[in-house]
Amino acid sequence: MNFESINILCWIIPILVGVLCAVFGYLLGKGGNTAIDHSSELNLLKDQNAKLEADLAACNKKMAAKSTAVVSSEIAFNKSAAKVAFGKNIKQDDLKVVEGIGPKIEGLFHNYDIKTWKTLSETSVSKCQQVLDSGGDRYKVHDPASWPMQAKMCYEGKWKKLHKWQVEHKRGKL
Repeated sequence: MNFESINILCWIIPILVGVLCAVFGYLLGKGGNTAIDHSSELNLLKDQNAKLEADLAACNKKMAAKSTAVVSSEIAFNKSAAKVAFGKNIKQDDLKVVEGIGPKIEGLFHNYDIKTWKTLSETSVSKCQQVLDSGGDRYKVHDPASWPMQAKMCYEGKWKKLHKWQVEHKRGKL
């Protein structure tokens, strides 16, 4: 028995088996591949997508129309009612009407583009605290917890209610 030929056969036989399996696997895989036509389903989905995009555009247009209607329905400032409640002239969007806000704090809010009662009423208490913190340590004594609520009363023209609240809550604290 020739041991040298056995050593070569131990290498050649597995390689030949591997090559043959690869060729047969490729041929079997290629032969079983039947192309499925999804073009009709794709066209249907494209049509549905186009319809949804048209609906979205119509909805966006409708929302834009409503937002302009909301802007035009803002509450009008009644200067005389404010004067009756407070006994002094009040300027529209004067943040100093809010108990606890003075000229310097009003300036801090203006730096953050909070210049109206409406924007202050929509501002969170944490954002108000952030505005105060930007002014330094001298503003730590102020508590902005009630400022958005007071600004909302100003914006809505509830002057008597605001004045009553400010009298009951000295220094604007809740």
